[in-house]
Amino acid sequence: MTESEPQEPSEPEREPGRGEPERESREGPRTPPLVLRGARLADGRTVDVRVAGGRIEAVGTAGSLAVGYGRRGAALVDLAGYLLLPAPAEPHAHYDSALTADQAPPAEDRPAGPPSYEPEDVQRRTTQAALLQLGQGATASRTHVRIGDVAGLSGLEAVLQARRSLRGLIDLSAVAVPRLLTGAAGAEGLAMLRDAVKMGATAVGGCPDLDPDPAGYVEAVLTVAAEHGCPVDLHTEGDDPARLTRLAAAAGGFRPAVSIGPCGGLARQPHRTAVRCAEQLAAAGVTVVCLPQGSCSAVERSSPELPSRAAPMSVLTRAGVSVAAGSGALRDASNRVGRGDPLEAAYLLASHGEAPPHAAYEAVSGAARAVMGLPEVRVEAGFPADLLAVRGDELAGALSLAYSRVVVHRGRVVARTSAVREFCDFATAAELGLPRQSQG
Repeated sequence: MTESEPQEPSEPEREPGRGEPERESREGPRTPPLVLRGARLADGRTVDVRVAGGRIEAVGTAGSLAVGYGRRGAALVDLAGYLLLPAPAEPHAHYDSALTADQAPPAEDRPAGPPSYEPEDVQRRTTQAALLQLGQGATASRTHVRIGDVAGLSGLEAVLQARRSLRGLIDLSAVAVPRLLTGAAGAEGLAMLRDAVKMGATAVGGCPDLDPDPAGYVEAVLTVAAEHGCPVDLHTEGDDPARLTRLAAAAGGFRPAVSIGPCGGLARQPHRTAVRCAEQLAAAGVTVVCLPQGSCSAVERSSPELPSRAAPMSVLTRAGVSVAAGSGALRDASNRVGRGDPLEAAYLLASHGEAPPHAAYEAVSGAARAVMGLPEVRVEAGFPADLLAVRGDELAGALSLAYSRVVVHRGRVVARTSAVREFCDFATAAELGLPRQSQG
């Protein structure tokens, strides 16, 4: 006897999907009407969900929407035993360097060269990493891409090519990340940043802390963003309160949006200092993107003297800061075991006491989508059909043991992960009616 997994019939005629990541408009593949049958919602209800045209058309009591609907050309997916949630999104990825841990030196006595940044290698890594995160539930992702130096804009072009090839599966957007923007050395980076936006980067960013003039770097990024009407997404460890104060003052009132991360240094500050910085960021309308699974290569790596920490979400949210959570490094030199799993990010926030389960999940779903300029998703009629079904019957349990997953993007099932756990010759499990996989 095996665990029952959702079944989906072959697809009839498709209808156009909808959904636009950040500033880019794209047409998704035609999808058939879809009914998700018998799914459990976070509020405890068990429902049917009908999807058409890439949006949720109706939500009804269990069994009310599935009867006879398959005969009218709809695909039917049985989600009995699954919790249905708005899909998570990935607001802080580094796909150009992802999946390169095997090319990094595992020990000091075994050197290895840096990973290849040839365009075909960057495109392959980006595609593989995006699909990996899609399988975990993220139907949209924002990746930071280094520009300048020897590679120029070739890495960005490779990421944009991957974005085109992934159209209809995942909404992928790119943040252009120059190293220097001030002084004579930064003039080339500034010109390249403008070119990157014209090529298709949907946000501008970088790491002010690595520039000789951090305040000048922030000013330059904000200037380019204002010229092109695009959001700003900056890296900072957040360990210098005076620098954070200046950043908040410069970003105050900027539109469309300013986000910073990972801000792990705030967790090492005295509590009063962290609260004061949080209040300044809240007043400026700056969003913080924390990385509970570890930092990323754009900021200084952790050391025994300065251990890696996640930004203090509880302090930030109490001050009124919007906090999203991302993955950061995905098996690269910065985090050789990075999973890139948004549910793990939420699990870590909840398990460390930074947020209750529902708020932790909101950080990787609603807040993550908001920082990327994507429309809100709810399991209600009229909202985009970007959904994640995980085996379980309540959110805390799903964050703890979210193995089996079904991912819906623009009204189409785009990924499945099925897990079955069996114990050999243990008859008591059957006698007691124990589930083969935790129901949460």
